Amino acid sequence: MTGSDRTGSGPGVDPGPSDDPGPSDDPGPGGIPGQKAQPGVTRRTRRPFHVQVAALRKQAGTTRVEHREGPIPGLGAVSVTVPEDLPVTVDLTLVSYPGGITADGEVVAVWRGECRRCGGPVGGTVRAQVDERFAPGGGTDADEEAYPLAGGEIDLEPLARDAVMLSLPLAPLCRPDCRGLCPTCGANWNVEECRCPPAGDPRWAALDALRDEGTVP
Repeated sequence: MTGSDRTGSGPGVDPGPSDDPGPSDDPGPGGIPGQKAQPGVTRRTRRPFHVQVAALRKQAGTTRVEHREGPIPGLGAVSVTVPEDLPVTVDLTLVSYPGGITADGEVVAVWRGECRRCGGPVGGTVRAQVDERFAPGGGTDADEEAYPLAGGEIDLEPLARDAVMLSLPLAPLCRPDCRGLCPTCGANWNVEECRCPPAGDPRWAALDALRDEGTVP
């Protein structure tokens, strides 16, 4: 997992070090608990979407760029899922304001599923744009439209989960002109033809029966 991508060092830009929560029980680059990752080394963490924002909130208007990625289990709909072995990527610009923090950016995830016509494999990439807020009363009756901010920390996973779930296709197709399956023998009309007679329209079933009896010419 990657940590923060922090840029800038002038006024109004949070360089990040003061937000470092210090040694943790996460293994460092040498696999030793409490050892911090060195520059250029990806730090492994069990909470890739948790971001310390205490320093960011010290001055309204302070900006920080965050890049986080990691697996999010349980992402999916009826015929579409995000593989749990693939990371969900979050790239956000965080900006502090007197009531909390705004988060603006993009969430990216790879999805896999089944074509709704032929049942064949289909996949793609979700790129969801987000513009959200984190506030101390977020997620409660006090501020239902914001995500929670507590103890100088925000969790980007609920934001990423919501963004991906709202963007996944509900009925994907392997291709726009997918011909589907034969309702009689199950042949995939995209790869082969079958000799089954065309299926009749059930709305005309009664008339077809009369025609077969010779009652209707």
